Amino acid sequence: MTHTRYAFIKANWHSDIVDRALEGFLELIPADQVDVFDVPGAFEMPLLARDLAKTGQYAAVACAAFVVDGGIYRHDFVAQAVVDGLMRAGLDTGVPVLSVSLTPHQYQETDHHNAIYRAHFVEKGREAAQAALKITETRASVTRAA
Repeated sequence: MTHTRYAFIKANWHSDIVDRALEGFLELIPADQVDVFDVPGAFEMPLLARDLAKTGQYAAVACAAFVVDGGIYRHDFVAQAVVDGLMRAGLDTGVPVLSVSLTPHQYQETDHHNAIYRAHFVEKGREAAQAALKITETRASVTRAA
């Protein structure tokens, strides 16, 4: 029996927060059906997502990153470029590419904020898994009907 496979890409910046999305994802999709890939940061996710989608091995690719204002660059531009790139990767390959890329407006690196965002990333990981499962099911039903 073959299982549907999923790819999960996570950015290493703020990995203590971002890795929680994988935890939430694995609550709904068994770990033996998920291949996990680490990238340095959010900007590297769209290219790898496209490359993984092109392999034909994955029903969906989920990508997680936490893009915060580090005071050096405009994080909102980075986040927009990443989300646009992920959408384009999905459209170009025909494989759903899901984003768990969050850009908080008021993040401060405090224990309080870190705890809030760790919990939030678990929930967002669950939501990405739900989306991956649902889009896989919906696309299969469209294929069967065609």
